[in-house]
Amino acid sequence: MDATSRGGGADGGPVALTGLAAYLELAAFGLLAGRSVDAPDLVTRQALASAAGRVLGRQERLLAVAATRGVDATAAMTPFDGVLADFDARTEPDSWSEGLLKGVVGHGVAQDLCRELTRGLPADEAAELRRAVDDGWPEEADGPATVVLAQAAEQDPVLASRLALWGRRVVGEALGLVPALLAAHPVLAGLAAAARRADAAETGETVGEPVGDEAAEVRSWLISRLTAEHTRRMDRMGLAA
Repeated sequence: MDATSRGGGADGGPVALTGLAAYLELAAFGLLAGRSVDAPDLVTRQALASAAGRVLGRQERLLAVAATRGVDATAAMTPFDGVLADFDARTEPDSWSEGLLKGVVGHGVAQDLCRELTRGLPADEAAELRRAVDDGWPEEADGPATVVLAQAAEQDPVLASRLALWGRRVVGEALGLVPALLAAHPVLAGLAAAARRADAAETGETVGEPVGDEAAEVRSWLISRLTAEHTRRMDRMGLAA
């Protein structure tokens, strides 16, 4: 029994989401660490290396949450191993700046996805996981990578235009992974549906059980939420979403 189903329905959601969040943070750590190695100056290298360290720390805290449920690090992340392979193949950067923006956009969408899915967890089971997922957010929304890209865009309008186009491509590929992820992991689709209902309850909207077209509506709602956060992220860098 893998980590997405271990413990039955009540426990499957928290374990699956913990594993997904930890795996995505590990990928973000690798990207930030890689960009720090070939950064154009020492200040940027140190800033990105420090940011990578914070990401790894958050990933380790997520794995500690999994451990409290009797799931080790490898088992928690294994169901999601390779989930970013197609995304990486389709978003090969041509420059250092494009590589850094890929990390900002991709990691941002990943964090926003996990944050939205935590809204579908039962309140009595979700507190510890929510704290781990939210650790450093929104304080890191204007972190070193975002600041570096914003400064570069402000100084070079041509680069800003190129990065804006690149950001649209990257977010399109990132958002395209979401339906496939939900389809491959029904427990995550269940969290998305529960999160949709929680959102509707807050706004007074009536939402039925996600069956057939209603499942598509849940996906559409989730993509809309992620797109809105992406637009705000690009605005902070002075780039058109």
